[in-house]
Amino acid sequence: MEYLTNFHRCLLVLATTLLIFFMAIWPHQSGLAQDPMHQERFDRWNPYWMHRDRWGPGNGMMDSEQRQRMQRHWTFMHSGVPQAYRGKTNPHPTTSDIIRAGSTLYAEQCASCHGVQGMGDGEAGRDLSPSPALLAFMIQMPMSVDEYMLWTISEGGQPFGTEMPAFKEDLSEDEIWKIVTFMRAGFPGG
Repeated sequence: MEYLTNFHRCLLVLATTLLIFFMAIWPHQSGLAQDPMHQERFDRWNPYWMHRDRWGPGNGMMDSEQRQRMQRHWTFMHSGVPQAYRGKTNPHPTTSDIIRAGSTLYAEQCASCHGVQGMGDGEAGRDLSPSPALLAFMIQMPMSVDEYMLWTISEGGQPFGTEMPAFKEDLSEDEIWKIVTFMRAGFPGG
């Protein structure tokens, strides 16, 4: 029985080695090497749209743009949201009508910077520093409670040195909640 176990281990190592080898040469064999997503240096765990200096890991320390991006998070974790937003909760159920309304508002107000799927890859956001938040991931973080989302969208990023505009004058609180509902639903149909 020990012989079969060792044999299976050898097969597993061989299969893994072959898989890694074929994954390394696949873009060149399939003719996709010209596609920017399949270039020789494309890293599936660090996609091309994150290859800007502001997304780089740097030298192990946060660069000034990363610190700037994290300042709101730090403020929330240590002080909470301003009094005007404390205890606020989204009044909308996750229904198709609310999600559709949120999708329309998101497309009009947010997608140009944050991208259709919330990946921070919108055309208008490409030259911003720090780059727009990855909303698709941020919305899933524990800190992204209702009051945090309302505060962030309403007040924008000016107090934290980012280009995120304040939407409290352009959108009603009800419209902001619809956008939050759309994001929490996973950016469907984006």
